[in-house]
Amino acid sequence: MCGIFTVLDIKGNPVELRKLAINRVKRIRHRGPDWSGVYSDKRAVICHERLAIVDVTHGAQPLVDKGTGRVLSVNGEIYNHLELRAKYLKKPHDFQTASDCEPILYLYDELGPDFVRLMNGIFAFVIYDPRDGDFFIARDHIGINPLYWGRDGEGTLFVASEMKALYDVCPKVEVFPPGHYYKGSEGKLVKWYEPAWAAPGKIPDGDADLEALREALVSAVKRQLMCDVPYGLLISGGVDSSIIAAVAARFSEKRVESGDTERAWWPRMHSFSVGLPGAPDTKYARKVAEYIGSQHHEIEFTVQEALDAIPDVIYHLETFDVTTIRAGTPMYLMARVIKSMGIKMVLSGEGSDEIFGGYLYFHKAPNRVEFHEELVRKLSLLHLYDCLRANKAMTAWGVEARVPFLDPEFLDTAMNIDPAHKMIRKDEGRMEKYILRKAFDKWVPDEVLWRQKEQFSDGVGYSWIDSIKAHAEKEVSDSAMANARHRFPVKTPPTKEAYWFRTIFEEHFKNPSAVDLVPDGPSIACSTPTAIRWDAEWAKLADPSGRAVRGVHDKAN
Repeated sequence: MCGIFTVLDIKGNPVELRKLAINRVKRIRHRGPDWSGVYSDKRAVICHERLAIVDVTHGAQPLVDKGTGRVLSVNGEIYNHLELRAKYLKKPHDFQTASDCEPILYLYDELGPDFVRLMNGIFAFVIYDPRDGDFFIARDHIGINPLYWGRDGEGTLFVASEMKALYDVCPKVEVFPPGHYYKGSEGKLVKWYEPAWAAPGKIPDGDADLEALREALVSAVKRQLMCDVPYGLLISGGVDSSIIAAVAARFSEKRVESGDTERAWWPRMHSFSVGLPGAPDTKYARKVAEYIGSQHHEIEFTVQEALDAIPDVIYHLETFDVTTIRAGTPMYLMARVIKSMGIKMVLSGEGSDEIFGGYLYFHKAPNRVEFHEELVRKLSLLHLYDCLRANKAMTAWGVEARVPFLDPEFLDTAMNIDPAHKMIRKDEGRMEKYILRKAFDKWVPDEVLWRQKEQFSDGVGYSWIDSIKAHAEKEVSDSAMANARHRFPVKTPPTKEAYWFRTIFEEHFKNPSAVDLVPDGPSIACSTPTAIRWDAEWAKLADPSGRAVRGVHDKAN
């Protein structure tokens, strides 16, 4: 993972803008602490902060095409880069690195903007052409890697990996939308990621082929083991991360990019879990690690340590969303320990719940049509929630999180299954994510495979959420809460916890447009207004914890 900061379509003084860029890119250096690079001319400044994962020695950026002079700055990993080189590049190119990102320059040269449809990876990048000042910006299919943009008062365009680099430069900062690209000379956003299963009114009718589902996920995990540095596995104790870890362990002894012909550079798998002492997830994570044979590390934190970290977590995550901060804080603390051990990349289990309907409120889905429509809606918002959390909590300490469930090829396989096969039927013994669990029978211990979902912020210890609420009760007075609508007329916080988070956020980011980048906080336990139709009682709930879904969660209180 890396950090990019780019100044394009320069209207002001290019010398002063270069100074500004070098100053502001420091704010995202945590994303790429290994090297800094800058390219500049009278029409653009391209800055890059590198986290070296592939071709550590030679992959520094910005990269310059020696033939065309185009300049590339990428935050990303292109998992099928070897295939792209062999299959689609027809002209001779002067490759300078073995980096997975360099082919982007030459694919753009030969195929034009639509080449992004061929890439399997996570990315946010800018290509600049000094010959005419034109530029090209693109972001991956789901928005796994963050990207923001905005213009200053003179009309100069700024693009950056995180909002914190832009909020005091641009009067209005916006999210660059996932699955889109933008060509400067054409001046319009183009939606390049349009899978058939996400089309309005489209309800898939494919069979639940468990073997095909399993093979697709195994292939996705194997692709994402592309790495030249020590890597690890995040095991929460739930089924999703446990399956990813189990698959990865089967490929740990060979180097993936060699076609499994060479020994892996770092063959011993290290796994990590995080929680308060006695956390529900810890013992299950330990069982999975023992089952797959990983060297496991249990990271414990105290409530006070986590509460003290929340201002930093909000700064790095750039959100005041309650669920994201609750879950992001333990992940942020864990990332620091992971980095201290020399690990630079981890595999994580985000995305499964949005693909298979794993959230507990899906128990109430009335039919296959609404079930699928809700999956599509959840996936379309992942860049504002779980992808944002996983990416920014980890990159705060220079660690890259990869998410195999969101691999585009696996998405096509899983999302083209008839949603009727994903629906929860307790009377038939079909719990959440039944077909996923069934597809990986015997890959992880049964007590984990068939364990009911815990939200990450619950699984690290039930007292974590209770402690945040108690602390917020002390931080926010009753009178302040009564006047919340006056202090925060836009996206008014509904609870003292939300009020406290919002206060910290606005201390960090004073630009009013920063608030627009954060989605409205969840007003019900299922975290989606759509599902209020499924159970009218949910409209009365303000707690987004999975435990609040009464009658569904085994430990609902």
